[in-house]
Amino acid sequence: MRAEPGRRGDGRAPRLAPGGAARLPSAATPLHPGAWWLWALSLGVAATRTTNPLLLALLIATSAFVVAACRTDAPWARAYSAFVKLGLAVLLVRLAFAVTLGSPLPGTHVIATLPELPLPDWAQGIRLGGRVTVETLVFAFYDGLKIATLLICVGAANALANPSRLLKTLPGALYEMGVAVVVAMTFAPNLIADVQRLRAARRLRGRPDHGLRGLLQVGLPVLEGALERSVALAAAMDARGYGRTAAVPAPVRRTTAALTLGGLLGICAGTYGLLTAEGGTYGLPVLLAGVAAALVGLRLGGRRTPRTRYRPDRWTARAWLVAGSGAAVAALLALAAVRDPAALHPGVIPLTAPTLPLWPAAAVLVGLLPAFLAPHKEPS
Repeated sequence: MRAEPGRRGDGRAPRLAPGGAARLPSAATPLHPGAWWLWALSLGVAATRTTNPLLLALLIATSAFVVAACRTDAPWARAYSAFVKLGLAVLLVRLAFAVTLGSPLPGTHVIATLPELPLPDWAQGIRLGGRVTVETLVFAFYDGLKIATLLICVGAANALANPSRLLKTLPGALYEMGVAVVVAMTFAPNLIADVQRLRAARRLRGRPDHGLRGLLQVGLPVLEGALERSVALAAAMDARGYGRTAAVPAPVRRTTAALTLGGLLGICAGTYGLLTAEGGTYGLPVLLAGVAAALVGLRLGGRRTPRTRYRPDRWTARAWLVAGSGAAVAALLALAAVRDPAALHPGVIPLTAPTLPLWPAAAVLVGLLPAFLAPHKEPS
């Protein structure tokens, strides 16, 4: 005998929480989307601390394993493969620039010598063609792989975090901007899903889906569907009062603008100080002051857009562990870059083979923790 929808296996209704909402099992409760972004961005920060291709490949494998274990079948979950292709394209472009534009590295292992084009005096320091050395290609490969790893980590966040649920967690001051960003992020996945659906339907009917003719016959229904979704989205946003603001006194508006702008400038200056050796003394205090000012400004700015949240996502212990695992990877690799810079930055001149340092590699594997903590195939 099958249980009725909304009832448990014994025929009784599910237990209700004190507020009246059905209580979900903890294993099926979706993870906070902010935890996924903090985890992924922390892996990206760890990637900026090393040029060792073995560690970078380990970071990519870690993100791929977690994405394969925890992503859903929603359209945005397919973003990871797109970011992998984008990272590969960046790596190839970086190698192409190294070959055509050359490099100031004094390499000794010459692979080929391209015709060099003479340039005017005002373009000194730029070279087109010339010698292509192994050292130049290895240096470009390390640099391009680091950027590709950072992009792939961002792709992991896009594949794991539900954009609409992420929008619910934004403060009121960023709500309108967040809606625009979410719409922009979900446009491409929905467009790809429409193209795949229409091409499959044409194949089932025995009609061509490749070439210029197939593209033209698929493109029109795709654009028509995009227009219909845009009209429906505009009607839904208007019905929900999008763009309407509450009356706020002028002094509060000026204070909010000053705190938000000053806080963002402080965050930029503090981050720059942390990334440079000269700004190590002032970087952290300026960053903390900027974060505090920006938070106060966003809190005040939220008064202009009063709204309620239906069943807001809660920051649970699992969210802390997921975000903390990524932060641990970033902190340990930053420490390793200070303690043993030779292991995290293999030498190019003279050319040396990269080795896998044991405890930094073990630190990267801490990033696998979300694959065992987060719900597998998390509900969308």
